[in-house]
Amino acid sequence: MQKFTVLHGLVAPMDRENVDTDAIIPKQFLKSIKKTGFGQNLFDEWRYLDHGAPGQDPASRRPNPDFVLNQPRYQGAAILLARKNFGCGSSREHAPWALEQFGFRAVIAPSFADIFFNNCFKNGLLPIALPASAVDQLFHEVLAFPGYHLTIDLERQLVVRAQGAQIAFDVQPFRKYCLLNGFDDIALTLRQSDKIRAFEAQRLATKPWLARTMMR
Repeated sequence: MQKFTVLHGLVAPMDRENVDTDAIIPKQFLKSIKKTGFGQNLFDEWRYLDHGAPGQDPASRRPNPDFVLNQPRYQGAAILLARKNFGCGSSREHAPWALEQFGFRAVIAPSFADIFFNNCFKNGLLPIALPASAVDQLFHEVLAFPGYHLTIDLERQLVVRAQGAQIAFDVQPFRKYCLLNGFDDIALTLRQSDKIRAFEAQRLATKPWLARTMMR
């Protein structure tokens, strides 16, 4: 997955509490066995006025002009600002896939649903929990100033506001290590490939009958 070090990005506000994973990526789009192509259906039922179906050309859809992500001032946003309990509902990993493939690299909210929070780190998306008062202030600034950007420095664990003020955030050291280096679960395992091969070779040398069993 892509490394996350320092992000300077446009902020889009999602001023709703308890946004669940079915709103993030509706259930009809979970049929795909691929891990790609979900970004075009992010918040599908809110972004469009018509009902979406898998494989449908987005150019043929009717966008909802009132939905925040369809507004010109938020096009290309890389940071989503949200309210409490973001990502609640089902455990579908497609939710962070859709957010990341749409272009978001970080989500800032007062709180997150636990499973969604964990899934974000496994897919290169940084969820940042900040006090509700700090999130309120960021919402005020985003709405007041078109083109509002934030800088997120993962190494220093800081959100840097447009005027230079800094907000510290917590992140577990192991999760931080994985994001900084772009390691998902598979990449972490492959770092031990030499040891895995050595173990398998030793096991077959001491228990050769395993090779015959594996070939059946």
